[in-house]
Amino acid sequence: MLELVTIKQTKEELGKWCKLQRGRFELSQQELADQLGISRYTIQKFESGKNSTIDTILKIAHHFDDLEKFYKGVKAYNEKNTNRSLY
Repeated sequence: MLELVTIKQTKEELGKWCKLQRGRFELSQQELADQLGISRYTIQKFESGKNSTIDTILKIAHHFDDLEKFYKGVKAYNEKNTNRSLY
C-alpha cells in the first residue's frame, strides 16, 4: 500500500538527520550555526521540524558533505520521471 509522506514528517526527518550529523561531528547548535553563518535559533527550529527552507537544508547538507547525495537523489528521480506528462 502506498504510504503518504507529509511535509511535516519530511521536516521532522530532516531535523533528526541534522541533529544526528551534529552529534557525529560533536558540534553544538551554536557551533554549527557559526560555521554556516546562520543563527542558533535557525538550527534549533530546523531540528524541531519548524523551519526547513531550501537554503537552510542545502547549507547543512553541504556542510556535512551530503549535498551530493541530495543532488543524486533528486536527479535520479527527475531522470526516471522525465517522460511523465504534467497533464
